[in-house]
Amino acid sequence: MNIILTSIDYILNWSRANSLWPLTFATSCCGIEMMQTVASDNDIARFGSEVFRGSPRQADLLICAGTITHKMAPALLRLYQQMAEPKYVIAMGACTCGGGMFADTSYSVVNGIDKIIPVDIFLPMCPPRPEALIDAIRKLQNKIRKESVLKRKDFVNFHTPKLIEMNGILGEKGGSDELA
Repeated sequence: MNIILTSIDYILNWSRANSLWPLTFATSCCGIEMMQTVASDNDIARFGSEVFRGSPRQADLLICAGTITHKMAPALLRLYQQMAEPKYVIAMGACTCGGGMFADTSYSVVNGIDKIIPVDIFLPMCPPRPEALIDAIRKLQNKIRKESVLKRKDFVNFHTPKLIEMNGILGEKGGSDELA
């Protein structure tokens, strides 16, 4: 029985890894580098991710590229919650990963989106080159090929968004009013 489940897991993970559909979510300069990965010089289509989706219900990979403010955090959380399962996240750019150059000087910037949603791959350059994004997608594909469905659920359930717990960005009730 274990051999059958392992084989099914292998086939599902192989198909998931080779057909990631990213959601377009770019807020600043990293978005231009993300757009460049679709151009003919880099051709992200070689890795099964050529079609950037405009709807979260059609995507399973969120590439968050750019600065996230506290005002934008509920929208990011809503998009993440509307994505199909299993869903993956790449944090692209120094501002997305840890606040970047705004971390110490701006009160309105979230110091890392891992405080809002679980992140699979961090890409902390300013701005990251298209080759670096392609490398991050390849690393995510390798991660997907090696994980099991149960371990993925544990990873997502283990993540507790710190800003939501502290009621910092989503209101006094943890954001339930704003997400309804």
